[in-house]
Amino acid sequence: MRAYWQFYWPLALTGLAMVLSIQFQNAALARFPDAARELAVFALAYGTFGFFRASLNFINQLSNVYARSRHGARRTLEFVLLASAVLTLPLLGLGWLPAGDALLRAVYGIDAALSARVTEYLRYLAPLVVISALRFYYTGLLIQARLTGWVTLLNALFLSTVILGLIVGFSLGLEPVVVLVGAEAVAMLLHLGATLTAVRLRYRPPTVAEHESLTFRELTTFFVPVSTTGVMFALSRPVLYAFVSRTPGGIVAIAAMRVAFDFSMLFQQAANQFRHFFVTFGLDDLARKRRFMALVCGGITALMLLFAVTPLSNLIWRDLMRIPDDVRALAVDVILVMCLMPAVIVFRNYFHGRLMVERRTAGMAAGAILRVAGIYGACQGLFALGWLNHVSASFVLILGFVIEAGVVVRAARGGQPDGNGQGERDTATAKM
Repeated sequence: MRAYWQFYWPLALTGLAMVLSIQFQNAALARFPDAARELAVFALAYGTFGFFRASLNFINQLSNVYARSRHGARRTLEFVLLASAVLTLPLLGLGWLPAGDALLRAVYGIDAALSARVTEYLRYLAPLVVISALRFYYTGLLIQARLTGWVTLLNALFLSTVILGLIVGFSLGLEPVVVLVGAEAVAMLLHLGATLTAVRLRYRPPTVAEHESLTFRELTTFFVPVSTTGVMFALSRPVLYAFVSRTPGGIVAIAAMRVAFDFSMLFQQAANQFRHFFVTFGLDDLARKRRFMALVCGGITALMLLFAVTPLSNLIWRDLMRIPDDVRALAVDVILVMCLMPAVIVFRNYFHGRLMVERRTAGMAAGAILRVAGIYGACQGLFALGWLNHVSASFVLILGFVIEAGVVVRAARGGQPDGNGQGERDTATAKM
């Protein structure tokens, strides 16, 4: 248990640093004129951008699993560069082509003025896909070597740079798109350079080389299902926004949902670190691992409730972040619903970790696809009945993750390993 804590807490702090940057972005947007509109525009733009970047979120695990020899590391890096370049192309099309602008108007039900703002953001955001992919790849190497303290330190550097960039950009009176994307771009580049330096100075490959004949086909077989999981996660919010934007007061509701969803990610990211947990420690001693995860889940949920039901929400959202009152009132409703999320995410990630170690990631993809399908169907029904609002949409998001959890439980408990795996290996092999 002590080893688990020593490995886990730096990763939890790492995720906290990454998600905190979003809180400072929201705080910066809240200080511009017509803050609710600025928050909604950024929610739509970043939700669209996230749809493409989210498929890269498992590159940490990809490099952790496969970059375990000189050939494996080189082939994995080549795959990461190719995949990120391919994902950048459609994002560029949305940002620059008239057809992209028309598609965004149709999907989100927004007017031309609002879609023009969204496409402007996308033009700036598109190049960050490749930079993000490289950051994730090298971070995965640090995690593989259990250098999680370095990961935390480097992400603190990222957060500090974002904050400084937002302050400088806002003080100079720059446009919101320049302030928001510029601060993140500079922070990403600095983080990438520092991470690469840390890898060169501290990283040592495993003593027993693995995957010395690694192919793109094997990488694709592992990556496509897990990237589908990431894409479906990123698609969940745009689906909700697409329906909520068509309701009365939809712009304010979307702004509130972004504020609450982003804040809940401070806690959800701690649950997501359990994917690294299983890849690193394997599938032995599951009873102790379950107790550890339950303790973390209880702590996360208690902290969320403390924020939701005490004056802390006013202190942070009203006094510190200066979220407009109409947005803040709705955001409090949403965060109360989101207190259900940690338990669902921890339960799901327990089985996600097993599926990744066993190389049976197809079950993860199936669960993610059905999650989005469930969200879409529930939104369609509530919208038709006139019952869709910020609260019901939040319950729909939870419902989607419950559906996904049910699918991955079934996948983990039955079936055989897929083509790129060997099933549940013994303890020594599972620890990789």
